[in-house]
Parts: sequence; C-alpha cells; structure tokens
Amino acid sequence: MDKITFKSDTVLSDVHLYTPNQRHLMVRLNGMGQPVFLSQFKLLWNQDCDADSGAEGGDHRADPAEVTSPTGSPPGSGCSSEGADATCQEGAGAQLDEDGDLDVVRRPQAASASEPSGPPRDKVHPMILSQEEDDVLGDEARESSACDVIKIEHTMATPLEDVGKQVGRSRPLPSALKGLFWGLTSPVIPCPYPFQVWRGALLLADYILFRRDLFQGRTVLELGAGTGLTSIIAATVARTVYCTDVGADLLAMCQRNIALNSHLTATGGGVVKVKELDWLKDDLCTDPEVPFSWSEEDVSDLYGHTTVLLAAEVFYDDDLTDAVFKTLSRLAHRLKNACMAVLSVEKRLNFTLRHLDVTCEAYDHFRSCLRRLEKLADGRLRFSVEPVDASFPQHLVYERIQQLELWKVFVEPVTGPVASASMAF
Repeated sequence: MDKITFKSDTVLSDVHLYTPNQRHLMVRLNGMGQPVFLSQFKLLWNQDCDADSGAEGGDHRADPAEVTSPTGSPPGSGCSSEGADATCQEGAGAQLDEDGDLDVVRRPQAASASEPSGPPRDKVHPMILSQEEDDVLGDEARESSACDVIKIEHTMATPLEDVGKQVGRSRPLPSALKGLFWGLTSPVIPCPYPFQVWRGALLLADYILFRRDLFQGRTVLELGAGTGLTSIIAATVARTVYCTDVGADLLAMCQRNIALNSHLTATGGGVVKVKELDWLKDDLCTDPEVPFSWSEEDVSDLYGHTTVLLAAEVFYDDDLTDAVFKTLSRLAHRLKNACMAVLSVEKRLNFTLRHLDVTCEAYDHFRSCLRRLEKLADGRLRFSVEPVDASFPQHLVYERIQQLELWKVFVEPVTGPVASASMAF
C-alpha cells in the first residue's frame, strides 16, 4: 500500500494537517490495529524566530490575486507588454460566442507554475515508508545535529467510526459528536486523541524552551501527556518530570518516545518517569502488579517536590475539563510547596445542531472553570489566574494560530484570614 487516504470523516492530527505529504515511517500497529508513525520535529535552538513565530496566525503564502507576470500584466490576461493594445482587442473579440454572449475562457495553468503545496483539504495522502526505507529518515536526521531533532511516535488520524474502539483516556462523548450520534446511549467512550500530536503541546513546549528559568531544576508533573512530547522538552531543563496519562498502550508509547529522545534528556540531566494518573480517581495507583503504577518513593517525591504542573490540549470536553480541574485542585492541596500550572488550550470553533450556529463550547467551559478556580476558597490555598502572551519566539515548526492560548494558574498558601466560602467542581 503506497498511499493511505484520509477523507472528511477522519479526525486528523494537527501535525499532518500542517505537512500533509511529508514522509513518515510507519513503525508498528497499536493495540487497536491503528498504524503508528515516527515523525521528526526540528528544534530551532539558536535561531531568532520572532519573525516566523506566527503569533498573528494564518497562512502567509502570497495571494494569487496579487501575483503579476514578469511583463507587468496580470497572468493569463493574454496581454504582453509589446503590442498590448492589438493583442487585447483581439482577445476581447474572442471572448464573445456566436450569439454575442460573453464566453469566459479559463486561464490555463502556466507550465512554470509551482506545484500546489498539498492535495485538496478534504484528502491527505501521507507517504508511507516501509521499515527498509528507514535510511530516508536517517539521512534527514544526519543533516542536523542529534540535539536538534525530537522523534515522536504517534498515530496520524482516527476515523469517526473507530471512535470508542481504542483503549485510551476515558471521557464522555464530545459535544461535537453528540450532534452526529444523537441516539447514542453509551455515556462514556475511550478517547483516541491522546495518540496524536496537537499544536497545543507544541506551543507549551515552546514556552518551556523560552522560559527555561521557570523550569530549571524543578520537579514537573504533566497531566494527560499523550505522546509525551511536552514532558520530553520539559526534561531538558527540569530535574524530574512525571509524564502521566491512562491506558497501558498509550503509556508504553510515551516510554518509547522518551527512549527515542534520551539524547535530549541526558543533556539536561532530567529524568522522565511515565506513570498512570486517572483524573476520575482520587488516589494514585500504587499496586506493583499494575504497569506504570507509583512506588512509595515516587509518591513521596511527587508531593514533596513538585512545583510545576502542565496540561496541553486536554480541554475538549466539559466533563473531562471538570475532571482536570478537580485533579489540579486535589493535587495542589496535597503538594507541600506552592506551585504553578501552565495550561495550553486551542479555541476550536464547532457547528452544533443544538445551537444551529458556530460556537466554542469547550473553550467557554474551560474559561468558566478558570473563573471558578479563582473563587475557590477553603482557608488554605489561593488560586490566581493570568493569560500568557503567546508572542514569544518559536522553537518548533508548526502553525501558531491566534486560537492557541496559554494560561497560568498560581497556587499559594493563604497567609491571612479568609472567608470560608468553599466551592468545589
């Protein structure tokens, strides 16, 4: 099979929407038979990327309407600079049919015109490489230093009919899908999306590289790590990173990605520990028989030293978002030190049958949870929230659109008397 086609009924990962025809090495099948691919992301350690950060978003390719031919006439007009009047009069006459009606002639594509950057938006044809062709990726990697490349195993897409078949992060049916599957009675389905790479993870990784001072030598906990990309970047500066999610298959992929990028974490001296952390459970799994469970030493280190929490692209469903904020509040109360959480979210616009309009329900619920968190008062901790300016330099190649946002949550102990107006999620 030389090509794999994803149509409009497929949930595509951001990385493949950005590079639809890039070469990707298929390395294996995951637990549900979905192809897993290996992609490389170049780290722009020493380049000033302010001009290319894309903070304004959008595609900066030239507008075809503004392109002119070398002769100074619009391309396809049929008018050259020499004899323009005669040629154009001839052309004007040729544009009328035998009845005198205007006959619009389609401009032929110039032979020298560059090929389109990709196939139509409703189809994507990634090039699939066999294992024997691994040297293709190897040659590309050798062009750059090993410390300039991060390798990530991930899936490329999830067909809508496969949603619910994959073992992963459990969550209720998303609002966008409720409109498609109106009569579906099952309240909870497994989430397929953590196996993919999303722009929010790349934005959070960028921020870590930009503000190394906030993470240097710290103990960091990432909630819903997915492929582990952000945890790997954090480990280049942090002392210990707890990369957490649920699902043995997903956590095993995180472990492989960490091994693939040991050259990056070894440089910074950071340690990444892959652990299971279920937002729907109050306690950590400490059963030694369960893969990726917590040891007593890990639990002690987590609660005794963690000062930074991370979460990227986990706010796409209301109930799941509630679970994230409950977990954040619960962990903050168990940590011995004041902490800071950095949250990455994309404001996604969806047309819903319920409203018959384009809305941002998941994002709006995320913002309401931030407001509730600020009002949470139990006499012990104070939560304060502030947005992060996303105009900092870009260290990874992706499209930084306006809808990508970062938020900081600061958690500090209450030093003075406070009204006991406890509020829970």
